[in-house]
Amino acid sequence: MRADPALLRQRALAATPPAETGDKLASDLVDVTTITPGIKLDIRYAGANNFMGIPLYEKSAAYLQRPAAEALGRIHRALAAKGYGLLIHDAYRPWSVTWMFWEATPTEARIFVADPTQGSRHNRGCAVDLTLYDLETGQPVEMPSRYDEFSTRAYADFVGGTTAQRERRAVLRQAMEADGFTVYAEEWWHFDYRDYRRYPIGTKTFTELAVG
Repeated sequence: MRADPALLRQRALAATPPAETGDKLASDLVDVTTITPGIKLDIRYAGANNFMGIPLYEKSAAYLQRPAAEALGRIHRALAAKGYGLLIHDAYRPWSVTWMFWEATPTEARIFVADPTQGSRHNRGCAVDLTLYDLETGQPVEMPSRYDEFSTRAYADFVGGTTAQRERRAVLRQAMEADGFTVYAEEWWHFDYRDYRRYPIGTKTFTELAVG
């Protein structure tokens, strides 16, 4: 990070999201684990184990627009036949956190973070960062790169890594694409639900969402 965390957060909360035009769908963010309890969470931005090195969410939770959350439930159940479940690292992200990412990221690495003047797909509640976990062991599987790795190994079509890693990446991608999600080319773990452009940029914090 290149800035003081407290000051960065203060500036982010004071910043103004971009104005949007046109009709948008009503936001209906739901806790994914209330839709499908078997989905696991490892929300990196609720702790310090992330590229920023500080907690950015007030609690460990994954919120998505209801249609996207219900699709994830179907995908999780379908993957069980192959011995896998879903493990979520991030879902809905308040716009203020996207602003913090942009400000703290060096210019040469900004391909990996969203421009706050455009809003992030995560801000709209239809993007999810996730991986697979092994149903037998309960442990995350190995993929060609780490989550949030700023390198070409993170690319969805990276040809390196082991055959097993690439095969597991393909299992995740095929399952997600079969139910309306599209992978982000630079991040094998990032998937956007089909209607993400139709939802408004969200500013509610996790605390606000938790109290309804």
